Amino acid sequence: MRSLAGTSGLAIVLLTSSAFAEEAKKGMPQLDFHNPLTISQVVWLAIIFCVLYVLLSKWALPQVASVLDARAGAIAADLDAARGAKQGADAAITELTQATQAAQAIARTEIATAIAAAKEASDAQAASLNAKLEAQLAAAETQIAAARAAAVGAVRQVATEATAVVVSRLTGSPADQAAVDAAVGSVLAARAA
Repeated sequence: MRSLAGTSGLAIVLLTSSAFAEEAKKGMPQLDFHNPLTISQVVWLAIIFCVLYVLLSKWALPQVASVLDARAGAIAADLDAARGAKQGADAAITELTQATQAAQAIARTEIATAIAAAKEASDAQAASLNAKLEAQLAAAETQIAAARAAAVGAVRQVATEATAVVVSRLTGSPADQAAVDAAVGSVLAARAA
């Protein structure tokens, strides 16, 4: 059974290869110019090619070229507009930067002026307050000196009277007023020193 299958397979291969060999001798059927059908197909191919070439070159391609030219012009115009807008934006940025710097310089000057004015006002107020305090201090010192003098005078008088009373009570006779004044004066002078 195997040999029968192998033999039949070999026969099929030999038959097909001989058929292919005969076809190869004839050539390709598409290029068989002895056949009138092939010639008419080639003629119609040439006619259709010429018609398509004329249609494309005279009608379709010029329209495509005009669309491409219009698009290129629009792109160029858009690019020019974009360049102009960029230059305008750059000029605006430069102007804004200069205006900002000028405003900052003016603000710094005004701040410095305001600080100087505030310092002058505060110095003037401090000087006025110092003068007022000095006047009040001088008046207070004068009052203190007057009060001290009055107090010292009162203390001397009280001390003199108290000493005279003590001496008169201790001795039983009135005290010498000049000796009492001298003694109180020397004691007060020693205390003051």
